[in-house]
Amino acid sequence: MRKVLLPTLIFCCTFFLLVRLFYLQVIDDTLKLKSNNNAIKIKYDYPERGYIFDRFKKLLVANQPSYDIMVIPKDVKDIDTTEFCYLLNITRDDFLKKIAKARIYSPRLPSVFLPQLNKSEYAAFQEKQRKFQGFYIQKRSLRDYQVRFGANVFGFITQVNEAIIEKDPYYQSGDLIGRQGVEESYEAELRGVKGVKYILKDKFNREIESYKEGKFDTIAQQGKDIRLTIDAELQAFGEKLMVNKRGGIVCIEPKTGEILSLVTAPSYDPSILVGRQRSKNYTKLYHDSLAKPLYDRGLLAEYPPGSPFKILTALAALQEQAIDENTFVICHHGFSYARGRFMRCHCHGGVIQLHRGIYESCNAYFGTAYMKTINKYKRPSDGVDVWSKHMKSFGLGQFMGYDLPIGRKGSVPTSKTYKRIYPNGGWRSTAIVSNAIGQGEVLMTPIQLANMMAVVANRGYYYTPHIIKSIEGGLIDKKFRKKHVSTVAHKYFEPIVNGMFDVYNHGTAYGLGVDGIEICGKTGTAENFAKINGKRVKLQDHSIFVAFAPRINPKIAVAVFVENGYWGKRWAGPITTLMIEKYLKRKISRKDLEKRMLEGSLKGEYNKYLPSSHRADTTSVTLTSNEGSSHTTNLNPAIKPTTNPTPQANKVPMVVPVSPKSNNANAVKNNVSKP
Repeated sequence: MRKVLLPTLIFCCTFFLLVRLFYLQVIDDTLKLKSNNNAIKIKYDYPERGYIFDRFKKLLVANQPSYDIMVIPKDVKDIDTTEFCYLLNITRDDFLKKIAKARIYSPRLPSVFLPQLNKSEYAAFQEKQRKFQGFYIQKRSLRDYQVRFGANVFGFITQVNEAIIEKDPYYQSGDLIGRQGVEESYEAELRGVKGVKYILKDKFNREIESYKEGKFDTIAQQGKDIRLTIDAELQAFGEKLMVNKRGGIVCIEPKTGEILSLVTAPSYDPSILVGRQRSKNYTKLYHDSLAKPLYDRGLLAEYPPGSPFKILTALAALQEQAIDENTFVICHHGFSYARGRFMRCHCHGGVIQLHRGIYESCNAYFGTAYMKTINKYKRPSDGVDVWSKHMKSFGLGQFMGYDLPIGRKGSVPTSKTYKRIYPNGGWRSTAIVSNAIGQGEVLMTPIQLANMMAVVANRGYYYTPHIIKSIEGGLIDKKFRKKHVSTVAHKYFEPIVNGMFDVYNHGTAYGLGVDGIEICGKTGTAENFAKINGKRVKLQDHSIFVAFAPRINPKIAVAVFVENGYWGKRWAGPITTLMIEKYLKRKISRKDLEKRMLEGSLKGEYNKYLPSSHRADTTSVTLTSNEGSSHTTNLNPAIKPTTNPTPQANKVPMVVPVSPKSNNANAVKNNVSKP
């Protein structure tokens, strides 16, 4: 047996080795293709990206031709670098750096030397291309924006980096990829599939014919067109209203969860991030550390929601039967909820029931309702967890699953939160009562506020907010058609809606109404603190407003947040009214509100804590497009660059927003929420 075993093993190993060699050398052409890199030139055929339309099929983003100069480093020989650099308006140092970078990627494979030439640059280089061995022109398409708004919605296109190439083999050096907005969320659909051609070359590096008669060639597949839920006219109007202000506007169609507008302010013209000037323009936007035009406040900014949160406080209390419509509180312009603790209130005082409590925004009423909800349970921790569960059923304290690549969860405290804050225990409802009025440990993003309004408008349910309406040749994700039902029963919403309706009739938003539209809303004001050079400083309050309309069969839910905007009715309220009328009537009758909002500015408020040399003025940031034309954004430079800045010349106070989240009781004592 031993005599047979060894020869058998040797024979089997030899046989399998020969079979494998035969397969690799005769049958499988892929390795042969790789081994022939010296004799084969790879050409990519880049497809057009899919077009982007709004909900009414208005074209928002198309494509324009662009030309990249490609280089194969090993083929670059005996060229006049002086003439080459002059032709393309680059320095010799730029030339050497780009060649070195391309050689690191691969001396034999093509990579982008100079991207995104315009038509005139392309024509000049094409005329003399024969003189520059190793360089050739590759045509591709860049975005062509048909509108000058919606930059945060669209995102932008940029070159892939090494990390992306290593992660996804589809991308090669110099390829473009979508970043932020729908360009990133729907990159796979929009990019299409690039085609590949393999060309045989002779020893003089001249193209001869297709390799294997095109057996391995593939055809480019154009990207799919997508249709957004955005109303382009409403989006443009919202951005105009927010000029010279900071904050966000989110509008949602309640019955579908479709996002009608997503405004962040300040913003910028999306076309400035296209072409040769893209990198310089992006750097200017990125380094504006105060206005933060690249920061989508509608999705990322976490604010104390203030008085609009009282709506949820009331709904949770009704569901827990801690109160009913007839429960009353006597408000003495506030109420004492513990020894030495007094919650101030700006309502007219007296006997307050639910209906009046909503339209006059009575702190005493909702503070009492919240404490009754928590105190219903033997242990405060149990009460807080039940309350927290109700809040999360409205989409709070979590990523809601919308189809945009960025977002924040906000914050809804649980018993674990207070066990961490009070490790020795002993806390009760009186210590956390500021949650009742949207302060304390509660934080929400504007899109969560808008979704909360959608739940109230629907009397108890919502669909995940989304920005995609349809995809060419495909269906949108089924999760956007799934109904989410809140833990609060349907019957408890109508008294809340009635109270919100009277906010406009004789409450905190009196005078902001529109004839012919029944709007249900809620004003809000939230205190705003920041650390400036290490010190906690009280800044001007944020202005907040939430609403939906019409009262019956609602078609739009809105949340508006204006940073440092004083009180809810001053800035956020009028903007909300105008957005609702614009969507429902397609025109504006409240010309008084429109004029005040379009011409109004909060620059002075934002400048208060900056040295005079860094304050924003009427001069806007000028950014250059690929064709050399200038675009002026509606933001202001936070820091004006100097030629040779000294440490003192560019010194700006360190401003860090501070949340009152770890100082709940003191927040109430200091009156943190106003109508």
